[in-house]
Amino acid sequence: MAWHRLRLRAGLARAALPDASVPDGPLLAPGAAPGAPAAEDWHGPFDPGVHALDLDLFGPGDIRPVWERNRLLAVPLLAMDGRAGEAEALLAAWRDANPPFRGPAWACGQEAALRGMHLALALALAGADRAPTAAMRALLGAHARRILATRAYAAAQDNNHAISEPAAQFVLGLVLGDAVMAQDGASDLARAVARLVAPDGAFAQASPGYHRLLLDTLAVAEWFRRRHGAAPFAFTDRARAATIWLHRIASAGGALPRCGPTDDSAFADLSRAGPHDARASIERAARLFCDAGAGRPEDPGCAALGLPCPASHLPGTDAWRSEGWMGARAGDFAMLLRTGAPLRFRPGHADLLHLDLRRGEEALLRDGGTGAYNPPPGCGWWTEALAGSAGHNTVEFDGEAQMPRLSRFLMGRWPRCEALPDGAALTDARGRRHERRFRLGARRLEVEDHLSGPFRRVVLRWRLAPRDWRTTGLGAACDDVALTLAADAPARIRLTQGWESPAYGEVHPAPVLELAAEAPVSRITTRLEVAP
Repeated sequence: MAWHRLRLRAGLARAALPDASVPDGPLLAPGAAPGAPAAEDWHGPFDPGVHALDLDLFGPGDIRPVWERNRLLAVPLLAMDGRAGEAEALLAAWRDANPPFRGPAWACGQEAALRGMHLALALALAGADRAPTAAMRALLGAHARRILATRAYAAAQDNNHAISEPAAQFVLGLVLGDAVMAQDGASDLARAVARLVAPDGAFAQASPGYHRLLLDTLAVAEWFRRRHGAAPFAFTDRARAATIWLHRIASAGGALPRCGPTDDSAFADLSRAGPHDARASIERAARLFCDAGAGRPEDPGCAALGLPCPASHLPGTDAWRSEGWMGARAGDFAMLLRTGAPLRFRPGHADLLHLDLRRGEEALLRDGGTGAYNPPPGCGWWTEALAGSAGHNTVEFDGEAQMPRLSRFLMGRWPRCEALPDGAALTDARGRRHERRFRLGARRLEVEDHLSGPFRRVVLRWRLAPRDWRTTGLGAACDDVALTLAADAPARIRLTQGWESPAYGEVHPAPVLELAAEAPVSRITTRLEVAP
């Protein structure tokens, strides 16, 4: 990060991105009859004329939806459908509205990387990735320059940036016939995967949603590697483990727990599954990295890429543990615990010891989600309501989050986390300790929270599915589900309103069951039962 800031101060990054233009001429489909592209708002509230490195990314509003439109997923989808003229018209309109290095489309190296890989996919699906037109070569070259200008920033993030940007450098190098660019991208990508993906498959970014983006990015890089006959990557074992990790926590319908930062990315979504169904992503990664299927033999995205469905299937397991997480299954129940052990990379949420419980496709006990990285005016409270400890199924000591927030994406004074045979524990910077242990059965979950250290008051929260819950005095119940709480000291139990974000940019009221107690409370027991 210091190297990145030095380059910015010295003007080196800006000098690497001088004003440029992409020449007129065909981009994807020479000779195709161009269609009439629909009018698109490519810029939102952001100034399209400002140099990318000078753009205010937060003042005008949330740039995330603007970036999503500028990823241009529609271009490879149109190419896949044989609608080359429409793809050509859409991309030409985008080119004319977004000259290189001006406006929000060029403000982030990762966004240039994801868009660049989408354009490379469109070329490949049109059979033109080995001989791009002059205009397309210029456009892809501009994307490569944007990525390289802030390469140090990507490497410093220890998150999806460090994966996506070298992956795009590798893919663009192959398509442009630049062997040095491709080799540098492959080397950087291998280093990033070795650092950020654990041998057990866990990703540095503690987020199932971003784990999906990791797999999608690696899958696209691997597919291009095979297509262009490049040398094998050194990270196949870790990519395989990462695929199995996501397969374990996805529901049968492809839903992922909304733990950690979640922006609903669905990169290279050739199956049109959307942001809330990860099955196609898992299927594609399973075929590429595991020589196995994941239950979608007729997946259209895999068919478009020419990936046959192997006879074997991804393995399943009833109990597992990885860096930062552990999970268990019993009957229709699937449980996920955010252990944080070991806590090697920065947390995105104050969600340590958060517990998710899904029954079939319904998350009975759930995370609050993300809301937005830059909430709308008047909604700044979203961040702490959802990313703070109160937004998760865990214990809050003395009304304080587990970690103080240092900036928009950074937290300080991380707790010390440790794994237990039947759960996990944390000790925060003030010496307050929370041990969480669980027992999961086919119709019952029991959780014991043991508390110690210098605290005055604790609140335990369980964020519930949006059902018609009623209080029972000892907890809450609804239909065939009952939740009962008990403590070894006087406690107040109430059903109250919290908030949850079922999709990026949306926040709705949600039921929350709370138990509040004063010291010297040391043990709280939760029992969730489903009637037979």
